[in-house]
Order: sequence, then structure tokens, then C-alpha cells
Amino acid sequence: MNFLLKKEECNNKKIIKPDFNTKEGRELFALYLYSKLKQILEYDKLSETPVFKTINPGFIPKFNNRLINNPEKRFLIGISGESASGKTTICNTIKQSIEKLNLPVEILSADNYFKDISGLIKEHGTFDKLLESGYDVDSPDNFQLDVLYRDLEMLSRGINVRIPEYLVNGTGIVVPEAIEKKAKKIIVVEGMATMYGKVADLFDLKLYVDIDPAIQEKWFIYRAKTSRNQNEENARKQLAYVRNASKKYILPKRDNADIIINGASSLEYFTKIIEYIYVITNNFENP
Repeated sequence: MNFLLKKEECNNKKIIKPDFNTKEGRELFALYLYSKLKQILEYDKLSETPVFKTINPGFIPKFNNRLINNPEKRFLIGISGESASGKTTICNTIKQSIEKLNLPVEILSADNYFKDISGLIKEHGTFDKLLESGYDVDSPDNFQLDVLYRDLEMLSRGINVRIPEYLVNGTGIVVPEAIEKKAKKIIVVEGMATMYGKVADLFDLKLYVDIDPAIQEKWFIYRAKTSRNQNEENARKQLAYVRNASKKYILPKRDNADIIINGASSLEYFTKIIEYIYVITNNFENP
């Protein structure tokens, strides 16, 4: 990928910028992006740990049709996968690239759309005891999917929103309309709720982050002990719950993703792919 990036950066022959206000201009741009995507995929296969595992054959025609026929709509990307698969880490990498390259991207976590369970936690004493009671926290019924759908639909039309904030301090409290999110050109949404119900139909690109179970276990326990103040016994109990929930709600929807990526790929390499996409989409000169 470094080779492709340097080749584009050193290329003095820039492409004449197509007129995106015309259908013909957007068709040319879509064809250009398709040829560059094929390059990325071919070089990715040569990587020690490729990012791309599978791509749905219908994704490219769908993407081109969306780009050509509905250019005003914001581009929505949903990132899902099991817990400790690398979703949040990938989003943080995207965020760092946004700041470096000044990309028109907004990121939000679908976990903020959990329903408020502070009353249930008080009733049971702790969040862990609530789980032990059989409460299925990852069920689609425990998300504010109607609010998530409304907010994403508004963002897609260019309308700024204020989203809820789920406090990750063990209280289960949700603060309504706590975080402002702007309707930038690209909206990235991370979390399992991106796979649920009619929310999934809103996304122009559905990414699924796949992970080897052994790596997932290592990451899950490390995160629990270092950033969530859990001992290893509690962490393993929660991991067992998470894997059971994944079997019910996440893994059955894995094949609905447009692209499945490897959560264990090098983050530096992933960053280079983002930079390359940025370069090729800005490698134009005005006519």
C-alpha cells in the first residue's frame, strides 16, 4: 500500500476533475473509483495480514448507483462485529486520520442508543448482578432503534442532530440529546445496533469486523482489567455472556455485510488505506 500511496503522491499528471453536478461526471468518477478499488484489493492480497476478507459481489453496483443517482445524500457507513473485535479501535484510527487529513467525516457510537436501565441496576444492585439475573442487554429490544433510525435519517438529509449519551460508568443512565453530531459528507456509525431492524437498511456501506476467537478473548480480558476495573473472573463471565449474545444477534447477520474486514490487521496499514483513498479522491485538477 505504501507503493501505491507514493506512486499517487508523486504523480504529476492529475486527472481533469469531472463535473459532479452532471450524471455523466458522476459516472466517470464512479468508474475511476472502481478501478482504484481493484488496485487496493489486489495489493491487499499481498499484505502479510490483509484487511479485506470478503466483499459482497452486489456492493460495487449498489455503490455506483448510489453515487450516480443520489449525490446529495450523506454517505452512511455502519461498522459492526462482536465485542472486542476491534471496531472501536478502527473507529479511533479513522478519527485520527480525520484530524490529520481534515476529512468531512462524523463518527458516532450506536451504543449511546441503549435504553436507560438505571432503575433495573438499582433494583439488582450492580450491572453484573443484572446480567446474572438473565437480563439480555444486547437484545434489539434494549436499544432505542426508533430514535437511532430518526437521527440517522436526518443526518443523511444534511440535518444536524443531538444524540443521547449512554454513561459507561455502570449506572445505566442515558442522557437524552446530550451530544451534537453534524451532518458531514460521511457519517460513520459503530456498534451492534447498526445491524438491527430497519436501521441496517439506511447504510450505504455495511462493514463487519471479523476476529479470531483467541485474539478476541485476549483483547476482551485485557480491556476489562485495564479500562473497566474488572477482575479476570468477572471478565470471563462477561465474555461468555457476550459470545452467547453474539450467536443470537450478531453472527447470523455477518453475511449481510457489504465488506468483511480483519480486525487483527495492522492499524498502520489500515491508516495507509485511508490515506490512499483520500489521495485518489482528491487527485484532480480543474479543467
